[in-house]
Amino acid sequence: MKEKDILIKGGDQMKRALVCGAGGFIAHHLVRKLKKEGYWVRGVDIKYPEFSPTQADEFLILDLREYENCRKALSLPNGRFDEVYQLAADMGGMGFISWADCEVLTNNVLINIYMVKSAVEAGVPKYFYSSSVCVYRNMKPGEPKLKEEDAYPALPDNEYGWEKLYSERVALAFARRYNIDVKIGRFENCFGPEGTWRGGREKAPAAICRKVAEAKLKNLDEIEVWGDGTAVRNYTYVEDLVDAIFILMNSDVKEPINIGTDEYITVKELVDMVCEIAGKKPKIKWIPGPVGVLARNFSHEKIKNLGWTPKHTIKDGLAITYRWIEEQVRKTIS
Repeated sequence: MKEKDILIKGGDQMKRALVCGAGGFIAHHLVRKLKKEGYWVRGVDIKYPEFSPTQADEFLILDLREYENCRKALSLPNGRFDEVYQLAADMGGMGFISWADCEVLTNNVLINIYMVKSAVEAGVPKYFYSSSVCVYRNMKPGEPKLKEEDAYPALPDNEYGWEKLYSERVALAFARRYNIDVKIGRFENCFGPEGTWRGGREKAPAAICRKVAEAKLKNLDEIEVWGDGTAVRNYTYVEDLVDAIFILMNSDVKEPINIGTDEYITVKELVDMVCEIAGKKPKIKWIPGPVGVLARNFSHEKIKNLGWTPKHTIKDGLAITYRWIEEQVRKTIS
């Protein structure tokens, strides 16, 4: 988009948002949400979205681990961005974060320090940071719900959680010293179409959908799943998550807030649900692998008090996700 277009479309009648990590799963959906809300949007990432074209008005390929690139991302020919959504991160499912400690700690900390610093320097008034419930300790099934303040005393289960907690503190430190309104959403497991579904960075719902789809389309009798199926999780459909981000960004909340549903299931129940949706019931071979924490159970009172209610059950979202992943698998074997 030409500079004159930004001058016209980025005026007083249209808010301007920068979405970092817009080549990735959640941020790609967030761009769509912001466009529906009438924003002028610039997306930035080290890659374009993989599965469908971005709806951003402008998309810049930039490595946000470099300070100068963060400044470029925030540069406009007239004025400043009204909002920054920082979702850029080097991350994936447990299969990735279980071994990529150094990459997670180095790359993500660099992005988060340089981006919030650049946002302050550019005079951005509102800043969203995507954190994670990985900041919390391990839990056992049946434990009482953890509230946001229960992240301390801190004991995250992995380095990804420690990085997220540190980056929260960076953002909040800048908020205290400078005139920037920081919002922090602690994401729980998110799933949906157009997310990574193979290659090692996919998360459990996508991996299970892929394995069941392959069993169905290749007429396989067995699939392998990490663990023993007893780990407890909840899963938030991506469109519900981006709705929550938008609601949080337009609230008066100043502290981190959990974003997730109250629908908890075991991994075995997740596998059974996908099999039912697919109409395929392969034998499940439980194998050793990086499963993560034993259980999760969080309070969602704060996000609910802002008026957010998820529109999709886990099964609703899985039905949509499975159909999309089955089509991707079909393309690879046709």
